[in-house]
Amino acid sequence: MMIEVIDVTRIYQMGLVQVQALRGVRFRIERGEFVGIMGPSGSGKSTLLHILGLLDEPTSGSVIIDGVQVESLREEEKSDFRLNKLGYVFQDYALVPELSVQENVVLPAMARGISPDVYLAESEKILNQVGLGHRIHHRQYELSGGEQQRVAIARALINRPSILFADEPCANLDSTTSRTILNLFREVNEKFGQTIIMVTHEDWHEEYMCRVLYMKDGIIEDEKACVLRR
Repeated sequence: MMIEVIDVTRIYQMGLVQVQALRGVRFRIERGEFVGIMGPSGSGKSTLLHILGLLDEPTSGSVIIDGVQVESLREEEKSDFRLNKLGYVFQDYALVPELSVQENVVLPAMARGISPDVYLAESEKILNQVGLGHRIHHRQYELSGGEQQRVAIARALINRPSILFADEPCANLDSTTSRTILNLFREVNEKFGQTIIMVTHEDWHEEYMCRVLYMKDGIIEDEKACVLRR
């Protein structure tokens, strides 16, 4: 088992009001699954993803990843866990505009202290895999939205993470470019057994996933296995 979520709650204090974003969420995700998290705005999708990705903490409950109860880790241990085990793709790409495509991609590997010879070779390999080997020295302003998102995916994969988290990665893309990104996710999931957890609000994205968790009002209301289209 890759991830186990046990009775997770998350309460935010908004002035004098408490907002309960998660209300006792419980589920499991196996290694190599491509799992979607869907639901209306305010259902708790992104809150759940941020807790799974160690970007937020539950108010109560437990998250176990690879046998580690992650909410009990010290802050420096969480930083190491994120760097070594997790990869992130966000809807706004989060690229550094002053850096080239390759320089953006190698940042997480540099943070791990990997030697330049290794991370430069690895970045070229991954950029070729995502179809950007010809754009390696370009800057952000020279790239389309889809190309920028593929750079973000390459950066997320440079450290070969156990889990890839994607928060609305197609939100700023048209449907054709979105399919390019989703086909890339499916390819790395099937070819490399990459575990992917992705938040989305588009029903048609289901065709790329192994399983979908449906959220409403801070709980998992339903789930279903998906029939992948080829």
